[in-house]
Amino acid sequence: MMSSVARRTTTTTVLAASLVAALALSGCAKSEDDASGDKSTSAGDNAGQVVATPSAGNRETCTVDQFGGKKIDLSTATVGFSQSEKEANPFRIAETASIKAEAKKRGVKLLAVNAQTQFSKQISDVQDLIAKGADLLVIAPLNSDGWGPVLRTAAAKKIPIVTIDRKINAAPCKDYVSFIGSDFIEQGKRAADQMIEATGGKGKIAILLGAAGNNVTTERTKGFKDRLKDKAPDLQVVFEQTGEFAREKGQQVTEQLIQSNPDITGIYAENDEMGLGAVNALKGAGKKAGAVKIVTVDGTRNAVQQIVGGWISGVVESNPRFGPLAFQTLDDFSKGQKVSQNVVIQDGAYTSANAKTDLGKAF
Repeated sequence: MMSSVARRTTTTTVLAASLVAALALSGCAKSEDDASGDKSTSAGDNAGQVVATPSAGNRETCTVDQFGGKKIDLSTATVGFSQSEKEANPFRIAETASIKAEAKKRGVKLLAVNAQTQFSKQISDVQDLIAKGADLLVIAPLNSDGWGPVLRTAAAKKIPIVTIDRKINAAPCKDYVSFIGSDFIEQGKRAADQMIEATGGKGKIAILLGAAGNNVTTERTKGFKDRLKDKAPDLQVVFEQTGEFAREKGQQVTEQLIQSNPDITGIYAENDEMGLGAVNALKGAGKKAGAVKIVTVDGTRNAVQQIVGGWISGVVESNPRFGPLAFQTLDDFSKGQKVSQNVVIQDGAYTSANAKTDLGKAF
């Protein structure tokens, strides 16, 4: 994940099991669905995630024997999926849809639950999935810490866990099998590169931080600040406040920002929803498109459309379509093959150069 689409390495799709194998060798809730119900992503066949390179992730691997579990036929297994947030966010909508679609494609029984952005509910959700007989788990964690009760319950039954999008602070191949997600530090660096280009490397920057308590916010912030320090010391971060990854909150924070820092040059929003909230705030304040440079992370259609409209300068993609890779990882692991403990996916980018032509590829 670098500063422009042109610098991305060419890789093959992870839909083939052979690539996943190569990667590995290199290194009380009601079920929502009790039935097995810089290239940008697309809504069609090209939407699948791509592994950055075999060396991009942690080369440490995990096998079912190392984990202490037993081989299982995925086609006859029950997979539990725990979504963390309300599906008002396009990222979560696409993520859940991808998991459900892949389960249906493979004929796997899927139990899906949604924590509605409540961490205590997510813990009880997963406990309930285990009680209902889930043989394997895919978890999109709300927070990185606080997973002890779930991990102890799953460990007692040797239930493999794959986490997607966000990490949990636990031991791989002991508490869980694999993490699949983006390099969030690199996303922050690439966002900084876009901000430097948009502003000319000078001015005052505000950061709309993501929700507290997870590695995504921490790492996207670190990557952004580190890049500014190295490449654009004249871009000063003068304002930081959480927008909680929500559009409404992003708008509220930006309205406060405009009052306290009317001469702000740019806004780095750590997801598209907050960035769209910032656009609404700027419009409400009578600002013209492009007067304040905005760079975001995700790759939703609404955000990419705002590049076309001139309100957003650039979007770093974060691909939410985890279904194929998550199930391939579970399948390989369940067969006794090695899987990587840390699978890093490649993300694209949208700029004024490709936003109009690639709009249909956003989610």
